[in-house]
Formats: sequence, structure tokens, C-alpha cells
Amino acid sequence: MSKEFEFTDANFEAEVLKSDKPVLVDFWAPWCAPCRMVAPIVAEISSEYDGRLKVGKVNTDDNQGVASRYGIMSIPTLMIFKNGEEVARIIGAQPKQALTGKIDAAIRN
Repeated sequence: MSKEFEFTDANFEAEVLKSDKPVLVDFWAPWCAPCRMVAPIVAEISSEYDGRLKVGKVNTDDNQGVASRYGIMSIPTLMIFKNGEEVARIIGAQPKQALTGKIDAAIRN
């Protein structure tokens, strides 16, 4: 079983932008009901893509710097980074198939 990382303003560059593998970042907040709906899907993806994809969360209440930097206006927002660049953005609660399709495309390219 894979581990979901906690990304923060302090570690975002090292853990996400300088990662040697693609990274799925879940921008969320504890009070956000759709975020809680997406959380189990993100956890499943973390396990299923273990070794191929780093998965983590950014609490937008506690890490407003990184959320502002990437223009997060609505949560949940899931972003996929590869080689330090954003390659996909999914806004709102989406079914697992929609997320894995974007992830698979990012990993392939």
C-alpha cells in the first residue's frame, strides 16, 4: 500500500516540482464535502499507481501560498505534475475513470 504525502508551502517545490516521477496533487480542505467524496478515490489511486506516481494532498486552508500560486479557485482541484510542470488539471469531484484517464495520459507522455 502506498503512502499519500502531505504537500505544504514549505515542501511543494522539493516534493512535487523536483520529483523524479509524475505527481498527483489533491488541493482540498477539511470542510469541503466534495473533497471528502474524492478522498477515497485518491487513496485507491495512490495504492494502484504505487511506484509510478507520487500522490499527495495540499490543505488549501493551511497552505494558501501554493494554492494561490496555481490559481486554485475551487476545490477539490486535482493537478498532475510531470518534470516540474502542470500537465493536467481536474476541477470538482470526478469519477475514478476520469482521473485515471488523465493520469495514464500523463504517465505515457
